[in-house]
Amino acid sequence: MNDRRHQTWANSNRFVPRVFVQPFKRFTQIEAASGIVLLVAAAVALIWANSPLADSYFHLFEEWIVEIQFGPIHLEETFGHMINDGLMAFFFFVVGLEIKREIVMGEFRDPRAAALPAIAALGGMIVPAAIYFAFAGGTPGAETGWGIPMATDIAFAVGVLSLLGRKVPTSGKLFILALAIADDIGAILVIAIFYTSDLRFAWLVAALAGLAVVTVAQRVGIRSLAFYWPVAIAIWFALLESGVHATLAGVALGLLTPARPMYSPQELDRKARQIVDMYPMGDTVEDLQHAEHEAMLLTEISRESASPLTRLEHKMLPWSSFAVIPLFALANAGVSFAGTDVADLITHPVSLGVGLGLLFGKPIGITLFTWLAVRLGVGRMPTGTRWAHIVGLGTVAGIGFTVALFVTALAFQDPRMGDVAKVGIFAGSLVAALAGAAILLSTRAPVPEAEPEPVPVST
Repeated sequence: MNDRRHQTWANSNRFVPRVFVQPFKRFTQIEAASGIVLLVAAAVALIWANSPLADSYFHLFEEWIVEIQFGPIHLEETFGHMINDGLMAFFFFVVGLEIKREIVMGEFRDPRAAALPAIAALGGMIVPAAIYFAFAGGTPGAETGWGIPMATDIAFAVGVLSLLGRKVPTSGKLFILALAIADDIGAILVIAIFYTSDLRFAWLVAALAGLAVVTVAQRVGIRSLAFYWPVAIAIWFALLESGVHATLAGVALGLLTPARPMYSPQELDRKARQIVDMYPMGDTVEDLQHAEHEAMLLTEISRESASPLTRLEHKMLPWSSFAVIPLFALANAGVSFAGTDVADLITHPVSLGVGLGLLFGKPIGITLFTWLAVRLGVGRMPTGTRWAHIVGLGTVAGIGFTVALFVTALAFQDPRMGDVAKVGIFAGSLVAALAGAAILLSTRAPVPEAEPEPVPVST
């Protein structure tokens, strides 16, 4: 009886939770789930854009005007631009949180451990860009597309690796995750430096002032999201007007999010014991009111024992993975093949530059730079991995989807050129996924993993 009384609606045996909510929750807990949803969204976009309903697809994302009024902020953009400039800021905010977590408590905390994936990621950006220039550098209007094959899609890469199970050593999975984070950092820098339009410094100063407000508010102990959301929106709008791509506001705010909780585990234990010791055992009105007060206090203390970074990442990652990114894919993956020769699209210099940059540039660059780092003693080989694993992981890293599509929208104003680049992204990513999986499956069992050396925790 007591268990039933405290059971939530989502966990109940009612029809809607049992048939819809609970299966969806179980699905989202699958490691490859976000990649599957992303793939489905891209497939729907391609089918929709080439169906008898194609006009409705392009009208929805390219012609339908969305108007938003938020105080002095007034926006009037197409639905597609709202997704790319607005919702993607949410995605990049989550990326900023992930980068901050890795720097503070993850793989990038130890410079020795961070060196190898960071160097490998650099090679995985330089070589694909060079391959792109080799094929498309001389094509008029294509010069700005070199940033497209530099990206690695974390969701798809993790999805492929999760399907391979024990064929990939744990250290190899950590290596590719850290590499993808470093790749995201590189992509953010590329977007900020090379894909920024003419700067309007007054708006840029306003955005920097907003970030300063956030920093000061954190220092004085303001922790309410009700304060930060309006400031975050103002920062985003200021960057949008400044010429710097507005999504970078998300990255900046993610990096500014505190990674330390208000209460340490020891403080949480001490305060919880104090509250429990004072918890009333009677059933009078006064006792019940006091008990509710103590319970609320304990809830608040428990919540503040987790850092804002951890809480926000936990809350926002599902929304980013299962709502924002699929919607972005739906809006950007739709390429119409009507009246076109598919062979011409595939053999176009831009398509070849992007596709071959992803398929060959990523594994060559990652493997070469990893070898150089290990050879020079700058980094150490991930425990339990063989060089065949590095080649396979580098090939899987050639799955460039989300950020690659995003850079495509920034690089080309000509829709036709953008479609050609998207074909290269699809083809290169698909073959990279299959080839990477084949290499890893054919690789001998991982070297037995030794116990990792303890990493000293900085205080």
